[in-house]
Amino acid sequence: MRRALTWWDGRAVLLALDVAVAAAVIAVTLAGGDPRDPHPALYVPAVIVSGLALLVRRRWPFLVLLVAVACMPAGVTLLPLMVAQYSVAVRYGVSVVTGLAVVVAGIAGNVVPVLRAPASFTLVVTVLGFFVLGPVLAGLWMHQRAALLAVLRERADEAERTRTLLADQAVFAERRRIAREMHDVVAHRVTAVALQAGALSLRAPDEKTEQAAETIRATSATALDELRGILRVLRDDAVEAPGAGVLASLEDLVEEVTATGARVELALPDPLPAVPDQVGRAVYRVVQEALTNAGKHAPHAAVEVRLDVTGDCLAVEVTNRLTPHGSAVPGSGYGLVGMRERVELAGGDLRTGPTGDGRFRVLAGFPVGGETE
Repeated sequence: MRRALTWWDGRAVLLALDVAVAAAVIAVTLAGGDPRDPHPALYVPAVIVSGLALLVRRRWPFLVLLVAVACMPAGVTLLPLMVAQYSVAVRYGVSVVTGLAVVVAGIAGNVVPVLRAPASFTLVVTVLGFFVLGPVLAGLWMHQRAALLAVLRERADEAERTRTLLADQAVFAERRRIAREMHDVVAHRVTAVALQAGALSLRAPDEKTEQAAETIRATSATALDELRGILRVLRDDAVEAPGAGVLASLEDLVEEVTATGARVELALPDPLPAVPDQVGRAVYRVVQEALTNAGKHAPHAAVEVRLDVTGDCLAVEVTNRLTPHGSAVPGSGYGLVGMRERVELAGGDLRTGPTGDGRFRVLAGFPVGGETE
């Protein structure tokens, strides 16, 4: 439908307007003209042709102008000519002066007979002013208005692009500042923990203490590696943490947690589904945060981690039994919020809460393809 209305900028209302203008011009011309002078046989066809030509005035305004001028010797009124002049002025602006020579030549044929009348000069000025200059000036005004609106629209778009660029620069600068703070504070503290745990493992009084210290050191080293990946993401949008094989690394994550004394049961589909990097990282973070929360709020409770693939959906479920005794480990209060945001960014949905049978469940669903790895 819009392709058929390309001459009218894809707007049916403009087509309806042109049809109404053409019909009105034909009706007024037939009602007010004099078919007896000078060519009665050509009068009605000329009126119809000049009126129908107005339907294409937006596409070929000069052609419509020539048709209106050509129909004037048959006694057609100046109404089609006025509309044609207005259309040429709207379309071409000041360059309409080129077409005015044709218009004046056509009008001269109707004006010359009037020159013999006593008030010929006044009548000529009136005719030229009202039927020629009026439509031309109105068309020029519309042309300049459209040009001004185009300039204002372009400036608004440019201002919007500038604001977006400045906002992106501000975000990038803030991300670099956060990266520096994380590197100077968090990385330093975690490195200190890793070094102290390593020293303790070398001088441990017994095997159990040595094992615990080694677990702390290994966990701190893994946290440093992940922190470096986060810092790379913060410093450069084009660099992201690797996502391939993330699902397989869940086994390593569970082993690290069980090394601290927790009881975790992991069930993975065989074979593992091939998921986008963003989904893989989101699954890893969901399991990691859920295990952390279980250790804080339900210490020593058994935790079940299960991944299931149903059609094009990957479900991640982490459940643990609720216990009346929590942990003194402080939390930020943003664990579930951050988990939900990460899941939604990966195109999934997250549900958390008690199950009604004395357990707490974290359930996340992600859309995945049908391939496996």
